[in-house]
Amino acid sequence: MNSNIDDRKNNFLAALKNIFGTPNSVADAVYSREQCVVALIAANADVVTPCYSVLPAWLVQDKHRRAGRGKYAIPEMVSVEFIPEPSDNVEEDYSESFSETLTSSETCGTISNMNSNTYNLAMPSSDVSLVPTKNDTFVPWGHYDDIATILASKQFAPVYITGMSGNGKTTMVEQICASAARECIRVNITAETDEDDLIGGFRLVNGETKFVFGGVVQAMQRGSILLLDEIDLGTERMMCLQPVLEGKGIYIKKIGMFIKPAVGFNVVATANTKGKGESDRFVGTRCMNEAFLDRFSYWFEQDYADRTIEARIIIRKMKAFGKEDKEFAQYLTKWAETIRMGFKEGGLDDIITTRRLEEVCKAFAIFGDKEKAIKLTLTRFDASTKEAFFNLYTKIDPTILPVPEGMPEAPVKAPSAEQQKIAELKAQLEKLSNPCTDYAVTA
Repeated sequence: MNSNIDDRKNNFLAALKNIFGTPNSVADAVYSREQCVVALIAANADVVTPCYSVLPAWLVQDKHRRAGRGKYAIPEMVSVEFIPEPSDNVEEDYSESFSETLTSSETCGTISNMNSNTYNLAMPSSDVSLVPTKNDTFVPWGHYDDIATILASKQFAPVYITGMSGNGKTTMVEQICASAARECIRVNITAETDEDDLIGGFRLVNGETKFVFGGVVQAMQRGSILLLDEIDLGTERMMCLQPVLEGKGIYIKKIGMFIKPAVGFNVVATANTKGKGESDRFVGTRCMNEAFLDRFSYWFEQDYADRTIEARIIIRKMKAFGKEDKEFAQYLTKWAETIRMGFKEGGLDDIITTRRLEEVCKAFAIFGDKEKAIKLTLTRFDASTKEAFFNLYTKIDPTILPVPEGMPEAPVKAPSAEQQKIAELKAQLEKLSNPCTDYAVTA
């Protein structure tokens, strides 16, 4: 009985595809009621047993398929190659046109029988935009142009970006997608990430057991950018992505479906290491399979931005937080650069990231106190490192503490009206506490 149901659905979808073509992505797989009626008439033409007498219930009664008034989403048109089994109810030319696009292994009975009707798939909504929000404070730099060019080409070429933490790897990819209006699905990798998380698995949805596609398959269906964040934290379970990284389709064993990527699909991975094993700084990173790593077409090493670029980033962040101080921004970036140089030379064990500087700006906007903002953001370090980093900052910025002995004098800002008033009050208090001072001086 299920086989007959599957045949009817496949015949209907085949007619839809034959008349209106194959959509490029899930977002394009939306059909009006009139188009569905035309496909239904074509599917019923010259057959003994009608495909359907009216539009099928699986189409018109499933609220997840509603894509607007009188419109229906049919993502199967992109995600599955439909293979009607030869029978008297289907025209001979019909079945041949589909068998030409599939290999012998793909045309097995398992694929045609184990379809979305059997497993009651929970399809991703095509109405929700997954384009990242544009960040006005972002400053393009480093490998931005190269990566943007690769993604804009629509050629499948997986990219691996490696570098120290907090230097903007993930943000750069998201903002490239935002500028190009490209959808981006971010999947954060951990030691527990497995095939069920990435490809999909059975879930309880509104009291029904449904197979729900994972982020990887959804990105393939939508022609989106798949962002695998912190990929070097993954285990050998990541090997399920081998065919995905080759740009080919992926066969989902649990439901017998073969998913092919839509045009524009690409993979970008970010990591703190190159997948060569655990490091002292990035605990939990793993030694990754060489065959897996070799499937990434291009590798980019991203360092921290230079002082000029980083100062622009910090100033924009200050504006966004509502408290701008360009001089403070210059001191912060010089401080961070000095610490990073010491770290590279092996003299320091910790580092100030761009992310940490942004947190200083936020604390400065909240409290209005530079010293407090710096000390708050340094608390994550141990006591000795915190003290050393703060002392270093005081040698760079003369406005926080007096210039230490031996340091060249730096220009001091003129005191504010409030500071002048406090100084005058102090002077008056000193005179009152020493009544003979004026007499001694005049005498």
